[in-house]
Amino acid sequence: MSDKEKIALAVSWLTSADGLLVTAGAGMGVDSGLPDFRSKRGFWRAYPAFEDTGMAFHQIASPAAMRALPTLGWGFYGHRLELYRRTTPHPGFYILREWAARMPRGLFVYTSNVDGQFQKAGYPDERIVECHGSIHYLQCTDLCSRAIWSADELQVFVDSHTCRLLSELPTCPRCGAMTRPNILMFDDYEWIDERTERQYAQFERWRECVSKLVVIEIGAGKVVSTVRRFSEKHGPRVIRINTNDYAIAPHVGIGIAGSALETLRAIKALETD
Repeated sequence: MSDKEKIALAVSWLTSADGLLVTAGAGMGVDSGLPDFRSKRGFWRAYPAFEDTGMAFHQIASPAAMRALPTLGWGFYGHRLELYRRTTPHPGFYILREWAARMPRGLFVYTSNVDGQFQKAGYPDERIVECHGSIHYLQCTDLCSRAIWSADELQVFVDSHTCRLLSELPTCPRCGAMTRPNILMFDDYEWIDERTERQYAQFERWRECVSKLVVIEIGAGKVVSTVRRFSEKHGPRVIRINTNDYAIAPHVGIGIAGSALETLRAIKALETD
């Protein structure tokens, strides 16, 4: 099947669907200017200070690293927090919302991204599952309680050359221990998942009301395949958009090679022809 035929089929699925499930990985944010640092080289391009130490993404993004190297760990997450706060979602976010607005059951988002870009683009918080948590929420490193609270009031200052925190380490308002982002890190047995579990429950209630679902998966990689598996679970009308890893079993859906924004625009253009 040619790309044009796949796009035509995607248009027909979108036209007949009563609900849209958007599943998104790191590739969704690339067109907004956000880095995709799943590979060691990509991580070092985004954070060159870590190349000198030889540390990879999975080594700094862990509870052990946060404890052993707190100013470096919070330098990494603090920089990301400020980057996500400054970033403007690309137009593809709004194309998806436009399609869903025509569907009786609207949309739901399932994403491994912790950047909060869907909320920033106007998606209702109650229609989003953040399967790895969110950088915009905090928790205690000592687990003095199961509390999760907003990071909106948190201001961090990071040395851009060394990626080390210059401001005071954030502390838990209950016990005074260091806080951490409410994100599922690598080798993480301390993540408080109550917020994400509530999101899953909201999704399940929505899914029960959708009889003809279409799934648009965008930029979900194979290294951590959580999003891809979730998409395939909700086939058979999955539209997989990926610059490289776009293959998908024919009985599950179709794969289109391309970036998020260019592919969503191509589907929209054929829809309006």
